[in-house]
Amino acid sequence: MTGTTNPAKGKRPSFFRRLKTDITRHKAVYVMLLIIMTYFILFCYWPMYGNIIAFQKYKPIKGILGSKFVGLENFRKFFSGYYCARLIRNTALISLYSLVFGFPIPIIFAILLNEVHNIRYKKLIQTITYLPHFISTMVICAIIIQFTNSYGFITAAVNALSGHSGALISDPACFRSIYVISGIWSSFGWNSILYIAAMSGINPDQYEAAIIDGANKFEQVLHVTLPGIRETIVIMLIMACGRIMSVGWEKAFLLQNELTYETSDIISTYVYRKGFIDSDYSFSSAVNMFNSLINLALLTIANTISRKVSESSLW
Repeated sequence: MTGTTNPAKGKRPSFFRRLKTDITRHKAVYVMLLIIMTYFILFCYWPMYGNIIAFQKYKPIKGILGSKFVGLENFRKFFSGYYCARLIRNTALISLYSLVFGFPIPIIFAILLNEVHNIRYKKLIQTITYLPHFISTMVICAIIIQFTNSYGFITAAVNALSGHSGALISDPACFRSIYVISGIWSSFGWNSILYIAAMSGINPDQYEAAIIDGANKFEQVLHVTLPGIRETIVIMLIMACGRIMSVGWEKAFLLQNELTYETSDIISTYVYRKGFIDSDYSFSSAVNMFNSLINLALLTIANTISRKVSESSLW
């Protein structure tokens, strides 16, 4: 009949039909996506099921489903424990020191390296500063212990200049400085790669316009370089805030000793001792879950503040 229209004509295809068409066109992309999704499901999301033991009195012989449910008992046990305040304080301080002193250095290094125009010299500097990243944590810790023990040359230099006596590695007051400084040394070159890549995307015309306006090198960095990499800096800062309570246990565990527990014992090393040495799996899981929830809260807060203050955020 004239004047009527077909209701199916011009109708948008369903989601599954469009997905099927897209998969047919881009099979290789979806195969790679499937591999990545499988990895995250098997090794990141599925193991989260084991967090149930944080609310149980877990017995390996009974399994997760057969163990007794105790609710928040493990969390109360941690918060009322003798070491709770010390663990949180040590973890937070080491992370904050690493963030305050370690976060700006890769940015400064990237800016300085960006001003080097001799390609061979620039590549040499990059190679030298990247190398520590590829050294295993165990080797780095062995070097640190060798240099800061009673006969180490760093100990000798510090003792001569400051009047300090004894091995630095055995002094609780020196542990945080050793941990943070060695961490900066081993990672600042590698961490600068992202900022160097971001700087390569800045339009050279902006520098030429700044030079015409009479801007010196410092003013060019202040008004051209830093605004050009601002989004990268903000995103990296948000992610760093989300890792404040995640101090790697391996390095702290290898560097600490009984004399430095006062400042070196952190949540991750405590979880290791309770879980693998004392076999208290439920308690260690509860402590680790608390640590992860704090990180999630800090990440959310940092992202919210960034979204309100600037246009950059993770979500």
